[in-house]
Amino acid sequence: MRKHFWWITCVTLLLSITIISWKPVNASKATATAHAPASAKELFEQYVDEVYQAANLQATGLDEVVFRKAVTGFMNLKSTQKISPFSSVLTVVDFNKPSRDKRMWIIDLVEKHLLINTWVAHGQGSGDDVANSFSNTDESHQSSLGFYLADDIYVGKHGRSLHLDGLDAGFNDAARAREIVVHAAPYVGQSTINQLGRLGRSWGCPAVSPEVSNEVIDDIKGKTVFFINGNDSNYNSKYLNEDLSADYVFPTENGGSKIAKL
Repeated sequence: MRKHFWWITCVTLLLSITIISWKPVNASKATATAHAPASAKELFEQYVDEVYQAANLQATGLDEVVFRKAVTGFMNLKSTQKISPFSSVLTVVDFNKPSRDKRMWIIDLVEKHLLINTWVAHGQGSGDDVANSFSNTDESHQSSLGFYLADDIYVGKHGRSLHLDGLDAGFNDAARAREIVVHAAPYVGQSTINQLGRLGRSWGCPAVSPEVSNEVIDDIKGKTVFFINGNDSNYNSKYLNEDLSADYVFPTENGGSKIAKL
């Protein structure tokens, strides 16, 4: 009887020691994981996803990877003081999509709101329905990729128009000289798509429908960020520095977020 009691006591003691020594190790690891601070890059990705979801951009066809590139450039331009600290409007054009799709988005990043989603034309030299070649060269009649500042309004041969200043050297910095501008064009709209199966094409300008041209111009005038995305493996930009954009929005030294101050 004593042997049986002693054996039960030993087993119970051994199990108790095992449980006591095992639990704290795992609990401490779980606690450390749960309370590990997110990096600036992780917080930035969360912010981009939050805006993307709040503005319902997926439903309108804007690819989240393209949107993240555009927001990265936007924050890079803020951090280098190329745009006003109070600027909140971002334009995204995705020439990976066919012209019959509404492939221009104007977004207010502070309000997390989509202002406009509309058609936009590409250059004759870039392709038919889908733009597949790009140039910074005058008379190429091709579209140019990259980041721009949508600047001042003027009245020209296409009526009320908006100058674009290209910011990516070698890719779109000849935009002013080439007279690459936002303007209204009668070949941009559903009627042309019905006739041709695609939009008409410009000489390189991101032309929009006359029905929305004034609204587009008024929303983006005054040095807001305008980004044109496309399929070109040669394209690169110093404004796609993800670390810089993350550190600008979520600075690690001073603490706090600049989201509210966009």
